[in-house]
Amino acid sequence: MKKTLFGLLAAGMCQMVLADAIKIEQPWARPTVEGMRNGGAFMVLENQSGKDDVLVGASTPVAKYTEVHEHVLQGDVMRMREVKGGLPLKANESVALKPGGYHVMLMGLKQPLQSGSKFPLTLKFKHAKPQTVEVEVRKAVHMPEHGHHHNH
Repeated sequence: MKKTLFGLLAAGMCQMVLADAIKIEQPWARPTVEGMRNGGAFMVLENQSGKDDVLVGASTPVAKYTEVHEHVLQGDVMRMREVKGGLPLKANESVALKPGGYHVMLMGLKQPLQSGSKFPLTLKFKHAKPQTVEVEVRKAVHMPEHGHHHNH
């Protein structure tokens, strides 16, 4: 009886640890020049938790604040806007944050983002624990396709 109970408890603990599994791949940002007040951070978020989650925000010491943005077509004009309520991350699916789509907008840059430099970015989720990643500043390169991508 004790072995069975211990086994069930151990399995439950493992599941709780796995429940927070948001994998963050290929975080990068474009270089900016003097005078540019905003920038963007891009990456692939893979929700390996088995339950839906939401990217609700981010923070970094290189900007005054951040917002999760999307590009939307309004008439004939492509515009950026904040994703109200956060970016949904469906269970066991991936979402690409990329130029022309979803991205983390870095608002009020404290200095230009120089190619080859790196900076920390902490992503905040509705359910999963916050995660800090190191973002590489570089020119855009092709990102491989990843499972499901959210599109609007």
